[in-house]
Amino acid sequence: MTTLEFQAELDARGLFCPEPVMMLHTRINDVGVGEVLRVVATDPSTTRDIPRFCQFLGHELLSQQELEGEFHFLIRRCES
Repeated sequence: MTTLEFQAELDARGLFCPEPVMMLHTRINDVGVGEVLRVVATDPSTTRDIPRFCQFLGHELLSQQELEGEFHFLIRRCES
């Protein structure tokens, strides 16, 4: 497993759809363009919703992993 550097984090553990993506939509605006946000969630629907969020808004999904029942995402903010 490669560990990538991130500048900010969003803890969405224990939250269910649509809350993680709603929080991500707000939190990504706090991250500078080119910086990386790490998201940790427990809702399996995030494995579908977060990649779609990135594709729709033009952010780069660098990594998506399931680790010990949690879903970890690294997202690079792009200009939008």
